[in-house]
Amino acid sequence: MSETLKSGPLQVPAKHRRSTRAAGERVVGQASAIFLRAGFKDPGFLLHWPAIAGAHIARVAQPVKWQETPAGAVVTLRCEPSAAVLLQHETRSLVEKCNAYLGAGRIARFKLTPGPLPRANEIPAHPAPDRDWTAGKLELLQALDRLGRLRAKLPRS
Repeated sequence: MSETLKSGPLQVPAKHRRSTRAAGERVVGQASAIFLRAGFKDPGFLLHWPAIAGAHIARVAQPVKWQETPAGAVVTLRCEPSAAVLLQHETRSLVEKCNAYLGAGRIARFKLTPGPLPRANEIPAHPAPDRDWTAGKLELLQALDRLGRLRAKLPRS
């Protein structure tokens, strides 16, 4: 037992060592297998989707699959069922926007599949939306009026 203590400093396994890499780099590295399974070699397209497509399209459609073909990629978009017709009319401009980001000719077309989209955590409603604030306003107005009268009585310096 004394020999193990004399042998040198305690060695920490590589997976427990501290690193100076940003947390975001680790997450993207670990999630790359998930992106590759859906066909996305570069996660930047998914991560920057709202900026590429525009906020109005990103709210109703999300890319879910990337398939390479000889003519270019076919990107499958899951979209709200009510927005599918609108998106069908905007696919040409959407292809142009995406190719401007990725490079000319990368995307050939979009395939639209209607379905529910996962929603981001929305800000919850105010905890007391039904409370009547008029009673508090009346008390405040009376208190401000009283304060004004008391200040008027003070001598000016």
